[in-house]
Amino acid sequence: MIFSAYDILTNGGKQKDSDINLFSTAMAFCLDDHNGIVVEKYFHHIEKLIGAVKNRHTDLIDAGAHNNAATQLAALKHIIYDQEGYHGDLETYDDLQNVDMIRVIDRRRGMPISLSLIYIHVGRACGWMMAGLNFPGHFLCRIEKDSTILIFDAFNKCQIMGAPELRAMVKKFRGKEAELSAEYYQPCGNRDILFRLQNNVKLRMIEAEDYEGALRCVEMMRLLDDGEYRLCLDAGVLYMKTGRFQEARDVLEKYILLTPNAQDKLDATRIIREIGFLEKS
Repeated sequence: MIFSAYDILTNGGKQKDSDINLFSTAMAFCLDDHNGIVVEKYFHHIEKLIGAVKNRHTDLIDAGAHNNAATQLAALKHIIYDQEGYHGDLETYDDLQNVDMIRVIDRRRGMPISLSLIYIHVGRACGWMMAGLNFPGHFLCRIEKDSTILIFDAFNKCQIMGAPELRAMVKKFRGKEAELSAEYYQPCGNRDILFRLQNNVKLRMIEAEDYEGALRCVEMMRLLDDGEYRLCLDAGVLYMKTGRFQEARDVLEKYILLTPNAQDKLDATRIIREIGFLEKS
């Protein structure tokens, strides 16, 4: 298999959101950190998961289960969690391995977003209606069939999340006065899922003051969506921090043209002035 991370990301940037392959793109994001890796075995593993889930679903139906969302979720959980052992990493949650799809597969553990990505990709490959939900502080999955929607937590043993559990989650992350909102139930696009995955990488690298690594992360995200103007700001700040002043100025000027917010334009202009001072010092 010839797998070019650059080609996957640039092709994804030209595709409709719904046509982007979640798993291939997530693999492209992390491939540069694994020189010499045999990438085929990871795609083969995912194909085995897909086949096993399909077979489990057939077995459940043959045993008398209804062909509904609950049975589809039961098939996913049996193979991915019960059989393969994929689980949320509570002990080392912030470890970057938890959002590196190669290491997630190797270790069978990850963050909510990386585990959800596997469930969504496998479920869709089975022909099921799967989506991700950007709930406050936690990424969730939803599966839908015949107007029945189940929301579940891939990080926490595929726990089904009803209104009480979702309300408690919102209050945990947004405060005791917060309530459920219709926007929390809206499915994420594929780019949104992938960007949430990569934002975990970017933020942890910035916290570790690995600005070169954070910049590489942002540059890959921009390949997937060069029109996402907020990435221009991220890139500009990181170019500045890594001493690439002209590139910082160029991308911040693009950000000023694209952002609709007047205050954001002023903030970016101040950063450009700061770059000028740094160049003189």
